[in-house]
Amino acid sequence: MNLIITEANLKSPNLTVIKPSPDFLIEVGEERFRKLVNDHYELIRGSDISFMFPIEYEDEFEKVKKHAADFLIQICGGVNYYAQTRGDSRMLSRHARFRIEEKGRKTWLECYATLLKELEKENISTKSIQSFWNYLDSFSMVLINT
Repeated sequence: MNLIITEANLKSPNLTVIKPSPDFLIEVGEERFRKLVNDHYELIRGSDISFMFPIEYEDEFEKVKKHAADFLIQICGGVNYYAQTRGDSRMLSRHARFRIEEKGRKTWLECYATLLKELEKENISTKSIQSFWNYLDSFSMVLINT
């Protein structure tokens, strides 16, 4: 498994973002997937990017976790929960109010990398984990705005 954070190339407007294989969601299952996202945000709570999230308002922070899980489940070929509750994803405009830098992107990805390594111990295939990682790595570059 190669969970390396690619250096963002902001001069390349033609970044290709490939959705993860649906096998990732199939192997992990929706319940475990939601735990993965929840655990990710709990790691963020103690990180240097926690200021970007409503960690002091538990109800709001839980909504962030739910929206993120809904979005990622949909991206992985699951039920379109995100579209049903939030409409079109519009991720660039939803994240525009936040100052997203390469350093913050790396922190966000490092939190996922830690958790994805644990999935391998749960017999989730390396191929599926890598597919999900590749999506996170490339998609997160698109969100950099500073």
